[in-house]
Amino acid sequence: MKGRVLIIAGSDSGGGAGIQADIKAVTALNGYAMTAITALTAQDTNGVHGVLPVPIDFVAQQMRLVLGDIGADAVKIGMLATAEIIDAVADTLIQAAPGVAVVADPVMVAKGGHRLLDESATGALIRRLLPLAAIVTPNVPEAEAMTGIAIKTVDDMRRAAAAMMEYGARAVLMKGGHMEGPVLTDLLVTPVSEHAFTGQRVETRHTHGTGCTLSSAIATGLAQGLDVVSAVARARRYVDIAIRTAPGFGQGHGPLNHAHTVGDFA
Repeated sequence: MKGRVLIIAGSDSGGGAGIQADIKAVTALNGYAMTAITALTAQDTNGVHGVLPVPIDFVAQQMRLVLGDIGADAVKIGMLATAEIIDAVADTLIQAAPGVAVVADPVMVAKGGHRLLDESATGALIRRLLPLAAIVTPNVPEAEAMTGIAIKTVDDMRRAAAAMMEYGARAVLMKGGHMEGPVLTDLLVTPVSEHAFTGQRVETRHTHGTGCTLSSAIATGLAQGLDVVSAVARARRYVDIAIRTAPGFGQGHGPLNHAHTVGDFA
């Protein structure tokens, strides 16, 4: 086991996304997962049916205790829900984990359509989290919301990534799953390079938690000493296999096969 990853995110009672997916992904890639839970959700593969926020002081307490005792080599941030939680998480990271690589997954809307980030909190996410991020991993709707850029092409993805780097993110992985066409392109932009990752789109409804899983897999790679390009490449390979071998559970957007690479990436 190598690499300590603190996950700051919400819980998914269906087990396919959120904290549950994060822990599975980190463990499958031979990392050590810790958590600071920001919200409890009542959900299944058909959608989110209820959200119970965790008190902000308790979110910060979870973070401080874990970081002070065990420490972290990387931090993955998922669902934060409100500007107040964003501010508390940012303040705690600055105080308790300066310099630790942060992977920010700007979770805004669940796959079933339920909003998981207050619209008023987008500004706080940009202002407080992006300057802390070693990498931010938005999908197309999230990037459009943060930048105001309509994204239809890879060149649009490039412009949106540049805008997020101007906000302070040190690297941006633009995920192209929401774009049309049989070939899916994810674009990784860093201050010194650009990498386009392409692959055939898998036609399946079993894609619940792909964003959570990908960002946690990237965080694990960074925690284990991989550079950002290698961490993204490995994480994408892990998620691709997890989608292709999904167990088929549920009547809606089903979960991935998170366990498929246990022991493969020591």
